[in-house]
Amino acid sequence: MRLIEKVWFRGHSAKWLLVPLLLPLTLLFYFISALRRALFTVGLKKSVTLTAPVIVVGNIGIGGNGKTPMVIYLVKLTRQLGFKPGVISRGYGGNAPHYPYLLKEDTSANIAGDEPVLIHQRCQVPVAVGSNRIASAQLLIEQGCNVIISDDGLQHYRLARALELIVVDAKRLFGNGFLLPAGPLREGRWRLNKSDLVIFNGSPNTELWPRKLTTPNAIMQLTAKVVCNIKTGERITLSTFVQNNPQVNAIAGIGDPQRFFDTLSAQQLCLNNTQSFVDHHAFCLDDFSHFNDNIPLLMTEKDAVKCYGFSQAHWWYLPVDTRFSAIEQQKITELLITKLAV
Repeated sequence: MRLIEKVWFRGHSAKWLLVPLLLPLTLLFYFISALRRALFTVGLKKSVTLTAPVIVVGNIGIGGNGKTPMVIYLVKLTRQLGFKPGVISRGYGGNAPHYPYLLKEDTSANIAGDEPVLIHQRCQVPVAVGSNRIASAQLLIEQGCNVIISDDGLQHYRLARALELIVVDAKRLFGNGFLLPAGPLREGRWRLNKSDLVIFNGSPNTELWPRKLTTPNAIMQLTAKVVCNIKTGERITLSTFVQNNPQVNAIAGIGDPQRFFDTLSAQQLCLNNTQSFVDHHAFCLDDFSHFNDNIPLLMTEKDAVKCYGFSQAHWWYLPVDTRFSAIEQQKITELLITKLAV
């Protein structure tokens, strides 16, 4: 974890130096973002409404909060409701030959970014990447998609949306509560009440629960049942993997690597050695040179999509799925039916 993230989320002692130094930039960020929102509110900047409804899955802060598993969940749910969904994403970390770029079967994370490739491979759904989300969405509409799911893009106000879902990491919540760069927030906590549904990834600490949260909310849990071999594609149950492997090594290049390591420990896996990388890290074989080849190496699915070209036989990844209670799943289904006018 970078020092600034330790300041934001863990109250590192460097906060006494860094936060005061960064507060002037935070004030500038606040005024610029507030002005931009105001221009859209009064109509001086126009939002574009597409012929297909748009669902935005975003957050008010930076870092991993569980948006991608929620996008995958919505792809499956909208299909069940009779839609033909498509997903748009910024494609962070990718270098496509042109934009908007429509992912193909063999598109790599180097081209389109790790999260879009993960979504495309897992769901077999049309995915388009590019900074111009309107152009990306229009490309998907031309492919026959009749609902667009935006992976992130909450602050992309130029794209009109039928439904907004804000995902919050229940463990880290809002860090120190400051806007960037003194804190991790892109918008203040007031923004939660402007959305249609706030989804907590995990059960929040009630003592830190956002005050005056009037928007409906739901709690999602990420569950894992199988482990997949990156090189061979073999899939075995998680319980069998645990029984056969008394020790594992683990790496994670996500927003909160410790969450992944804690998940493995909760499954009774003994972690021999772990290493964290920054979110969206571009892996190479040298990153793994210090790990013992005789011990299985576990990583997230998001990390695995960047390692196919040089994976080893003892490398595995842990795919996760989003789970809601029956009541909250019904709540989300009814919200989709209402907002998308099924």
